[in-house]
Amino acid sequence: MRDLNILRYVSGSLWAITADKWAELLPVLVRHVQGERLSAADLAARLGDRTESGSLSRPSHTAVIPIRGVIAHRMNAMEESSGGTSTEGIGAMLRQVAADESISTIIYDIDSPGGTVPGVQELAAQMFALRGVKTQIAQVNSLAASAAYWLAAQCDEIVSLPSGSAGSIGVYAVHQDVSEALANAGVKMTLVKAGKHKTEGNPFEPLSEEALATLQTRVDDAYTQFVRDVARGRGVSAAEVRSGFGEGRVLPAKEAKAAGLIDRIGTLDETLARVTGRPRSGMRAMTTEEGVEIGRAISEGLAAAESVDVSPVVTEAVPSADDTLDEADLERRWR
Repeated sequence: MRDLNILRYVSGSLWAITADKWAELLPVLVRHVQGERLSAADLAARLGDRTESGSLSRPSHTAVIPIRGVIAHRMNAMEESSGGTSTEGIGAMLRQVAADESISTIIYDIDSPGGTVPGVQELAAQMFALRGVKTQIAQVNSLAASAAYWLAAQCDEIVSLPSGSAGSIGVYAVHQDVSEALANAGVKMTLVKAGKHKTEGNPFEPLSEEALATLQTRVDDAYTQFVRDVARGRGVSAAEVRSGFGEGRVLPAKEAKAAGLIDRIGTLDETLARVTGRPRSGMRAMTTEEGVEIGRAISEGLAAAESVDVSPVVTEAVPSADDTLDEADLERRWR
């Protein structure tokens, strides 16, 4: 009953993801559960193409780690071919970079609506622990929402594409009651349990008041941790995050900067140029064939990086002349 396992996963998870992305995902999963066979392409188109994630490149003394699509602790729990980004995969790349003394700066190339809560808190802690060891920059390219922003907030600096958006600080859970749909299909589910709450929140019957209260507590606890981590990363109070920072909304770049969600507006190409001291042609200025291929994979979204030798091309990074952060911001963000 693999399809029902998908539904249990969806109903049993806490989500830090934009509402519009969830609205896009849910009907697809319901159709799948009801027997309509969805192709790998259908699922990948809604969750994010896996081929855009999981590849690490190293221009100069800088590592670029992509975070694309839906984020989850173990993506194969959704569907083997679903795509998206695994927190375990990001963590593995991060450990690799942390151990590389030739890397001084990490840029996270982020385009994600968020995902599930499990795994994100631990990855956020792993990222924050590198403060003062490696310079970390989150590049919103072009969306860092919910769980993706949770991670971005752990960096020393957040830069957004001019047309990018960031925010959606919040958590929710979804209970999908499929009892009527199953009844219409002539299917009746009988749950045989041991343990008072063992089947609580199952998708085959309406949610009880007690189960709803328990689920609300879980959501509140996860939100509290989300807020704490954002406040820690951004150097503000939890109250400021709760009452500002979009209050659950995704904000466009200019509004996000005014609200304190991001520090700067600029493209990935500009961020790379500022950090590495290379011309603004960015990664395409790399002289090796491998560097050009990796740059094309990141800038155009192609699936080339996994098959490419990503040996670092080493040049000294040069401080940027167009750094618009004031001294207070620099002291707080780059400590």
